[in-house]
Amino acid sequence: MAVSIGSAPLAPATLKKLQDKMPQASVINSYGLTEAGPAFITMTGAEAPKHVGSVGKPNPPMEVRIVDPDTDADMPARDVGELLVRLPGKHREYYKDESASAAAWTDDGWLRTGDVANIDPEGYVQLADRAKDLIKSGGEWISSVDLENALAAHPAVREAGVIAVAHPKWDERPLAVVVLRAEASVSAGELREFLSSRFAKWQLPDAFVFVDELPHTSTGKLSKLELRKRFAAWKWEPVNQS
Repeated sequence: MAVSIGSAPLAPATLKKLQDKMPQASVINSYGLTEAGPAFITMTGAEAPKHVGSVGKPNPPMEVRIVDPDTDADMPARDVGELLVRLPGKHREYYKDESASAAAWTDDGWLRTGDVANIDPEGYVQLADRAKDLIKSGGEWISSVDLENALAAHPAVREAGVIAVAHPKWDERPLAVVVLRAEASVSAGELREFLSSRFAKWQLPDAFVFVDELPHTSTGKLSKLELRKRFAAWKWEPVNQS
């Protein structure tokens, strides 16, 4: 039996629950974009326990690179940057949209995925976040996905979304929007304490909002766009911290 996971990287806590409930199943995680073809990076069930959080290795003949988003210079192994991918053969483009094509593809055929990732020395790709979902606070980057995955590991949390909200001093700060499991109870202070063993203090969300449901896209993914709209008028105050 095999379980195929796509659309977004599977949170480590979710992967563990799946493996506990279906130990006989082989979990296959994958990553792909319409512009680059079907799933071109895959992770088999046998690899998953050794490379938790990774989406796998690129399938030949796909090439992948991690580059500095400002200079397009290649990044060293394990360093985080923008994920670029390329297939040999004809250069791809958007139909009758030269400007969008020029922005998405480099002159030598590399597609800018818009995802931030790193590649380890063994060639496994680990996605950090969508570039547009990274939180820039005081000149430092915070991954919303890392915070969401960590929150999802708390026994009281069913789902969490973390977004950047404008801040008068730090440019942006993380706001966590949390859905609790039925009959569960936990405070914002307890969640901050839960996260503090894995994140530096400046990376922790400054506030937690508890809601009944989070918005999702038609494919079931968390809609960060809708979350940002809902909390566009958020004002930073010392609330929900205990």
